[in-house]
Amino acid sequence: MTTTTHTTTDIDALVEGYFDRAARLTTVVQAGGDWDGASPCEGWTATDVLDHVIDTQRDFLAQQGVDLGPAPTGEPAERWAAHLNAVRRVLGDRGIAGREYDGYFGRTTIAATMATFYGFDLVAHRWDLARALGHDDRWTEAEMDALDRAVDGFGEHFYAEGISKPALPVPDGADRQTALLARMGRRA
Repeated sequence: MTTTTHTTTDIDALVEGYFDRAARLTTVVQAGGDWDGASPCEGWTATDVLDHVIDTQRDFLAQQGVDLGPAPTGEPAERWAAHLNAVRRVLGDRGIAGREYDGYFGRTTIAATMATFYGFDLVAHRWDLARALGHDDRWTEAEMDALDRAVDGFGEHFYAEGISKPALPVPDGADRQTALLARMGRRA
């Protein structure tokens, strides 16, 4: 078992990283569009993608004994804002953010999981959500570096049923984002 020890500075950086990714997703959510629009996630609408992001984070935190309060209600942008405010409240508590537990890949913290695992979802599903809402979304080089590392780290588990479709062929002359989307089972 790998043991991870994070300093207060590390915890703060992880929390900041989570909220940086969340802010970019917030921009897409606030841009709006057709919330019933089909997403690149087979069988999911834009609303389904956003609900997945909210629900999986809430489920993880609940499993760690963290109560975010009642599930958010209202329009999608209202639900996302309420969720993000609840997460901001709990991750603002260093005792919660720095709480260690034994995760799938070894010993880690709530902040590390929110920044990396759920941070991955914030970036990947931001693109899915933007497409479903009728917008384009471009990842930064740093985001693509993080996505590549995450897919490498997930290994074969990334392509398990219900996680991601198998990698697709990369079109000739594809840019980095298009190639990464193909690696993640998505077409640009």
